[in-house]
Amino acid sequence: MTTCFDSELEERLVRYCAVDTQSDADSPTSPSTACQLDLSRMLMAELDAIGATDIRLTDYGVVLATVPASKGVEAPVMGWLAHVDTAPQFNATGVKPVVHRRYNGGDITFADDPNLRLSPENVPYLREKQGEDIITASGLTLLGGDDKAGVAIIMTAARHLLENPDIAHGEIRLAFTPDEEIGRGVTAPLPADLAVDFAFTFDGGNPGEVVYETFSANAACVKITGVSIHPGSSKDVMVNALHLGAKVLMTLPHVTMTPETTSELEGFIHAGEMNGDAAACELRFILRAFEMEELDALGALVKSVCDTVALSEPRAQISCEITTQYRNMRYWLEDDMTAVELARTAMKDAGMEPFSKPIRGGTDGSILTEMGVPTPNLFTGMQEIHGPLEWISVQDMAKATDLALHLARRAGQVSK
Repeated sequence: MTTCFDSELEERLVRYCAVDTQSDADSPTSPSTACQLDLSRMLMAELDAIGATDIRLTDYGVVLATVPASKGVEAPVMGWLAHVDTAPQFNATGVKPVVHRRYNGGDITFADDPNLRLSPENVPYLREKQGEDIITASGLTLLGGDDKAGVAIIMTAARHLLENPDIAHGEIRLAFTPDEEIGRGVTAPLPADLAVDFAFTFDGGNPGEVVYETFSANAACVKITGVSIHPGSSKDVMVNALHLGAKVLMTLPHVTMTPETTSELEGFIHAGEMNGDAAACELRFILRAFEMEELDALGALVKSVCDTVALSEPRAQISCEITTQYRNMRYWLEDDMTAVELARTAMKDAGMEPFSKPIRGGTDGSILTEMGVPTPNLFTGMQEIHGPLEWISVQDMAKATDLALHLARRAGQVSK
């Protein structure tokens, strides 16, 4: 079934990445940014052009479409998902994708930042990509392959299935979600609107990856109100909220429990934002762990530190609110590994050796799985995401597209 999709995937990814789609956690709307709908509407037109059916944009910003089942095939309905938004952690406005054809194995340089280098010395996997076509941004932005690579892969596979009715498969439902990067890509109506028996997100890394274990995630918001007064007459009166915020940060175990000091199965507390002034400030943390006991302990630690700092200055007001974001999909998938095993079988059909390891992040599938739709995550080839060194191999994307087609064929053989 292997077909050369390189040109189509390259063209799609370059075009999609050039569309601004950065999400915004501070926005109350859905999607959180209107620019995401620019890509969503583009995809709707393309879905119509390739012959997909049931195309619509929901009032919560998800593009839905159907690749109808082959004639005579009765099988479970499968879903394919990818998200259109890009991460808010780094500049994603004005992305200029650059294609480095037949990568020569050396350092990759960036036109808009001559001091930036993507080197195989620091990124060993890049060394394996010699001779392949590598796509990066120009140095001032992230690329956005997370997850526009997934979008390109799904669109290419869907187009191929619609143009080749001899490939027997069941009904496949497509969904392109907004706001995954801020944990709001899956909302309550989506499972019913998607209407599938199981699904897969194409939002992973290296070829062969089948993910069924993710972090569990909470957020912590710490609000501090001090005592404001003119600094010229502030002795023994002012309580500087920023100083107390800094004390909270420095009291937390930043040497042993942050993203940059942890790995593998270790959880962390990540200080993502600190905003405000001397009168009042707000700190936002993300808490991550694979097991709920550890996640609860991280939240209790943040609250304990806030209480301790509050005791040191009774004139201030300090609050800490913990909110739920998503949960480890393993808690549900380990009871029904059907979708995972299907992906592993399709991976072998495509000539790849499947592997699974816990990922230090989450996907739309984490929330969908908790909602009752088993949704493991599959690779796209994306690397060094959320920063200016982000890159992807077109040939890795082609492997993911080939996997999708094998997955369609295998799922079409499952009894309904």
